[in-house]
Amino acid sequence: MPHSIHHAQPPLEFIPQRFNPLVYYVIRGLLPVLLRFRTRPWLPVGIAQIETVNVEILTDLYQKFQAGKIRFLIAFRHPEVDDPLCMMYLLSYAVPEMARQQGISLQYPIHSHFLYDRGMTLWAGEWLGWMFSWLGGLPIYRGKLDRVSLRTARDLFVNGKLPLSVAPEGATNGHSEIVSPLEPGVGQLSFWCVEDLVRSHRTEEVLIVPIGIQYSYVNPPWAKLDWLLSKLEADSGLSVQRTGHSHLVNREKVFYERLLRLGEHVLGQMEEFYDRYYHQKPLVPTPTVTDSSTNPNQVLNTRLQALLNRSLQAAEQYFRLEPQGTVIERCRRIESAGWDDIYRGDLSNLHTLSPLQRGLADWIAEEASVRMLHMRLVESFVAVTGTYVQQKPSFERFAETSLLLFDVITRIKGEKNPRRPRLGWRKARLTVSEPISVTERWSTYQTNRLAARLAVNDLTRDLQMVFENMIS
Repeated sequence: MPHSIHHAQPPLEFIPQRFNPLVYYVIRGLLPVLLRFRTRPWLPVGIAQIETVNVEILTDLYQKFQAGKIRFLIAFRHPEVDDPLCMMYLLSYAVPEMARQQGISLQYPIHSHFLYDRGMTLWAGEWLGWMFSWLGGLPIYRGKLDRVSLRTARDLFVNGKLPLSVAPEGATNGHSEIVSPLEPGVGQLSFWCVEDLVRSHRTEEVLIVPIGIQYSYVNPPWAKLDWLLSKLEADSGLSVQRTGHSHLVNREKVFYERLLRLGEHVLGQMEEFYDRYYHQKPLVPTPTVTDSSTNPNQVLNTRLQALLNRSLQAAEQYFRLEPQGTVIERCRRIESAGWDDIYRGDLSNLHTLSPLQRGLADWIAEEASVRMLHMRLVESFVAVTGTYVQQKPSFERFAETSLLLFDVITRIKGEKNPRRPRLGWRKARLTVSEPISVTERWSTYQTNRLAARLAVNDLTRDLQMVFENMIS
């Protein structure tokens, strides 16, 4: 059975940021080791190389920030869980090195405050929240108006001694070469910063600095990918088709056929699951490959999107939510509703409840956590398309898609917080883009509410385009 929460919990408390330079320098000193060993303490299979591009842009911005000329927000891509460590390397190692090369004097530490999902502490442990707090992190609830966190983030953006870092995608999508739709929070925070500066008669310019992150394998370990696909085939009930070393000429073709076969099988199993146990039929007939002219990838993608919609509906119907907005917006609303039923802010003290009341509260919490698993399934596949691997059958795309399938299958198997297999050494490439001036857009934003909303949307769209153009 998939892992679920069995008992009602007290409401999640706000964790204020308490930046501690000592903790920062300890983590900074451990960073080279963490990058290589973070997920496997006994096995070095992490990030072997970090390439940084256009670091001089960020160095110049820190100099101007410390001189009181600008305020800026770092908006970084978020494909993997390793991104925060790579970002810390960029700020704490690459920027100081560039400053030394250019003869620029900076005040240390070179760091930033950052926003993180409050839910991270639920699966990783409360220790993570306190460590993030000491590193200057600020938790935020996704899917609801988190007034306390937004108010604190707004103040830090305007008055903090460090810049602010935010991942506008909101969550990892597992794809270095696909940017998920951006959430509007970065744009709104930036305009609020301009508004607060204008109100205080301050003249700093407000900027957003986009930073792209991509991962690649140093030496593509096809044998490890063969092992991973074999494991997934066995777990899903398919016969194992080991590729071995006899198909080096047509290697990409063979691996693609295996991955397509595995994806179609898992998809079929999930469609049957929702048909039989949730009595959900697709809104349109499930497409099939009828002849040689039919593109199986397009069929697979259509079926996948239909399945994700049905999975979200299974949760939305329970929480009485309307299926409105994008897939990501629907996921956030489901998560918020589930947390309301688990972390009971409406109950003053769980310990004073009668056994009957506590039993009912636990029942609701467990059922809510199970329903949220439908949403977690969708989160794993939110950026998956039927053509991603076909368009560019690189090892990286094979690995990303296979690892997403691993996430889904292990979650359904009931493994709690499964560790992803690390296929081999990887290289991270961090690219700093030219900053976007938010101050220059202020005159449009301040016109009226409609203009403000359109200005935020335009800024979000432009940021999305910058991220997509940085993909190499």
